[in-house]
Amino acid sequence: MTFEEKMKIFKETFLIDESIELSGNTILNTLDNWDSMSKLSLIVIFKDYCNKKLTFDMLNSFSSIQDIFDAMD
Repeated sequence: MTFEEKMKIFKETFLIDESIELSGNTILNTLDNWDSMSKLSLIVIFKDYCNKKLTFDMLNSFSSIQDIFDAMD
């Protein structure tokens, strides 16, 4: 999956307008939509799109969008 495909899924899942510029370096805690519901959604993304189980420790280790994307590979 390409970076652009991952970003599209990320924006759709977290209800981030397409016009908002994000990068891999974007810090998750700076996003208004980064909350407990978003984290649950991320677990589903990993299961559905990556066929991976996202652990609590992995989830807590993410600080940037790139951290998430790297774990999706």
